Amino acid sequence: MNYIYNALLEDNGEGGLLVTFPDIPEAITEGASREEALANASEALGFALRHYLGSGHDLPPANASAADLMPVEVAAADALKLAVIESFRASGLRKTELAERLGMVESEARRILDPDHPTKIRTLELALRALGKRASVAVVAA
Repeated sequence: MNYIYNALLEDNGEGGLLVTFPDIPEAITEGASREEALANASEALGFALRHYLGSGHDLPPANASAADLMPVEVAAADALKLAVIESFRASGLRKTELAERLGMVESEARRILDPDHPTKIRTLELALRALGKRASVAVVAA
């Protein structure tokens, strides 16, 4: 599972940059500098993708490609949260079953699966393992 979508950076007419995502039209942001615009883009992308899942929709595929587009990835915590929710949906398990696998009550499993509820990274890793997945981290140059 890879949560990288290509973004278009354009002059916003006020000396900053407007950022849009062809595959995720709901994710729109801007920044005074390139660095700020890209940081805001990652946050906006994460919010939009969590909203898709929170609304019961599947994530759209990342199809847009062009020379003027820039890849943007969501924050690590967002990527783990999205991966847990997608893995849970694909598993066919009920929330009570996930809770049992994690040794917790169902209300805790519901919070883990709530796209807007903050969950500790360690808990998300445990949930992924309970769903037959594991997270792998790659560190790359910024």
